[in-house]
Amino acid sequence: MVNQHPFIVTLALGSNQGDRLAALRAAKAALAGVVDITATSWIYETPPAYVTDQPPFLNAALVGMTRLTPDALLIKLKEIERDVGRTPTFHYGPRVIDLDIIFYSALVLDGPALTIPHPRMAERAFVLKPLADVASDWVHPVSGQSVSMLLAQLPDADSAVSIHERL
Repeated sequence: MVNQHPFIVTLALGSNQGDRLAALRAAKAALAGVVDITATSWIYETPPAYVTDQPPFLNAALVGMTRLTPDALLIKLKEIERDVGRTPTFHYGPRVIDLDIIFYSALVLDGPALTIPHPRMAERAFVLKPLADVASDWVHPVSGQSVSMLLAQLPDADSAVSIHERL
């Protein structure tokens, strides 16, 4: 489905399998047909979260405009993940690419397949650090806190280390 007017979206990208940088860049290239990308973050290397016995991730974020509805955007992201090489694994397990919707304008959505803003973003340096590069002043519509405020509250904010490359 397509909206009449474009919406601002912020997406998080991550990879910890294979050529991680190539996977991030392939996903960005594939997103160009779905999202009109207006800003990209630095790329950060981060330790794995939740399941720690796996390789480190490269993470990044981007901002863009889309006319797709949130559900249609999610479907496209899952298609891109498959096209870039993601295969099923266990929850929080290793993956070639992971694409998440973090924000969709100021929408608050809590559905069975999709929750916006991303429900665990505030606890993740690997999301907030790149997000601060492209949307530091964006205010979470539920908590009322900006991305930079959320990042400042994380005890492990320094765990995301720039590799000095942009997405």
